[in-house]
Amino acid sequence: MRYRELAKRLKKLGCHQLRAAKGSHRYWQNLETGQVAPVPDWGSKDLPPGTVRAIVRQLGLSRKEFGPIK
Repeated sequence: MRYRELAKRLKKLGCHQLRAAKGSHRYWQNLETGQVAPVPDWGSKDLPPGTVRAIVRQLGLSRKEFGPIK
């Protein structure tokens, strides 16, 4: 899953980007829970499924509501 697709799903679930961090990472926050997670932005490279699962978990989202992770 590329960053752009991940960002679209996070926005649909009520999360927003707080700020850009150093390098290729951006901080996202779940507005319902207040939880924050760094999300790597690797451009056109796919993020590993384990990394996407960790981001979903850190933001307090369920895998069911997030949907399938490619």
